[in-house]
Amino acid sequence: MSKQRELDQILRTVAASSEELSGSDRRSFLRNGLALLGSAGLANASLADSGMPPNVPAWTKRLGSGVVTDPYGKPSPFEANVKRRTVEWLTADKIASISFTPLADLKGIVTPSGLVFERYHAGLPAIEPQQHRLMIHGMVKRPLILSMDDLMRFPSTSMIRFLECPANGGMEWRGAQMDRLQFSHGMLACCEWTGVLLSTLLEEVGIDKKASWILAEGADGSHMSRSIPMDKALDDALIVYAQNGEALRPEQGYPVRLINPGWEGNTCVKWLRRLEIGDKPWYHREETSKYTELMPDGRSREFSFVQECNSVVTSPSPEKPLTRPGKYWVEGLAWSGRGKIKRVDVSFDGGVSWRPTKFTSIVLPRALTRFGLEWDWDGSTALVQSRAVDETGYVQPTYT
Repeated sequence: MSKQRELDQILRTVAASSEELSGSDRRSFLRNGLALLGSAGLANASLADSGMPPNVPAWTKRLGSGVVTDPYGKPSPFEANVKRRTVEWLTADKIASISFTPLADLKGIVTPSGLVFERYHAGLPAIEPQQHRLMIHGMVKRPLILSMDDLMRFPSTSMIRFLECPANGGMEWRGAQMDRLQFSHGMLACCEWTGVLLSTLLEEVGIDKKASWILAEGADGSHMSRSIPMDKALDDALIVYAQNGEALRPEQGYPVRLINPGWEGNTCVKWLRRLEIGDKPWYHREETSKYTELMPDGRSREFSFVQECNSVVTSPSPEKPLTRPGKYWVEGLAWSGRGKIKRVDVSFDGGVSWRPTKFTSIVLPRALTRFGLEWDWDGSTALVQSRAVDETGYVQPTYT
């Protein structure tokens, strides 16, 4: 069949479909259809160049690249826009700064390792794993200095858990100012973390009965450190060396870090080099200057570790705008540092009324949970927001 005959056949099909319409509707249908064909290059170009079936695209006419063309697989170059981004004016330099996860572009609940937000206090250290050591000392019976090989001899476990900076959402605390969901909520990620339960290592060293706190210290230039209550250490704290099935990325703490599931990301100390066991918190620089909340009465709230129940609509969003009236799939993410998400509702009128959503992912404790619902948008102004409830009954605060 010639190119012109193929084009004629498509036009006859369009015309036949229009016969069922009234005069004005038929004229509009044909006019829009011809405009669409013209804009696609069909009116004056071959179907082979149009990208529309039954074409034969150029890439089907030649052999592709061979195996291990790229020994470590990378995303398609057509996905190059899906990346971490920074806000240039946010910090004085990139050494002590933040990059943001592109939440609106992600699917499922697991964040690819290369898209997890970054937070540095003194830049990214280049650590040789064979030279790195983890020391456990203080109020213990048997102090230990572990190499990475030593650490990997202990029983391992894996868990999917979210990681969130306590400043997530802070770009909007004084009012909307950002044009991307990535910047307003992108200090958030969820990964599979693999390592050794901290409780296993504490059993190995034999902690003193009077011990009630642990100091976790990193090997970066700032010696970032946080005081961690013993209860958390003995619960689900994890000494992590792998992320999403491979070794930790350098920006996520390679070769080893601490993960405190459901707690502020700053307690999940990266490039972990030392764990000191004691009977009181240390009040080190970062945990007093940055991670203590000043209250209206002048007092400060210390050690507010848990990331409370929260949620966000990822589509529609500034990155995923509504383009025309009609049906849309509205979706988002919910999470809670206290356990599983129980319910998520969405409002399209600024909180006046709410509609229930359904979960579209597995529901795990202290992990991202994806939700969604169908919405028929009539083109009028809408104020879309979500409200999550966790298994403890905590309800995400909303604002109208």
